[in-house]
Amino acid sequence: MRYLAIDLGNKRTGFALGDSITRVVTPVAVVEVGKSENSGKSLVRAVIATIAAHLGPPSAGVALVIGLPLNMDGSEGPASKGVRAFASEITAIAPYTVHFQDERLTTVEADWSMARSGLSRGQKKARRDALAAAAILRDFLATSVAHPASD
Repeated sequence: MRYLAIDLGNKRTGFALGDSITRVVTPVAVVEVGKSENSGKSLVRAVIATIAAHLGPPSAGVALVIGLPLNMDGSEGPASKGVRAFASEITAIAPYTVHFQDERLTTVEADWSMARSGLSRGQKKARRDALAAAAILRDFLATSVAHPASD
């Protein structure tokens, strides 16, 4: 099974690609389209285009993993409702299977991974959301997908 993780942001949305066999996760893209542009329609189009470019058409062997912004106590708030509504918009256009994954602290993890990278602030900003999406997908694969049987 191949997965594309999405870290939905107000200004930037990050994407990471991985699969359930190798469990290799790779940050692949950042789309710089705000949620509020054109009532969110521009972001929906950009996300659909990115999904299609990396997964192809919806099929049984592909799925989306969307980061769900939970409160620190694990409850859902208004941001979670917004992400669920956005996922519904995406699947109304392109009916991919969608899984939600807790995204708490994934941006912190992304920042930590770049802390001593030598990248400028702007370079880090450009990569942060894709790295957060990769953290979301790694967490999903570690907790939600059965490990293949070993010989």
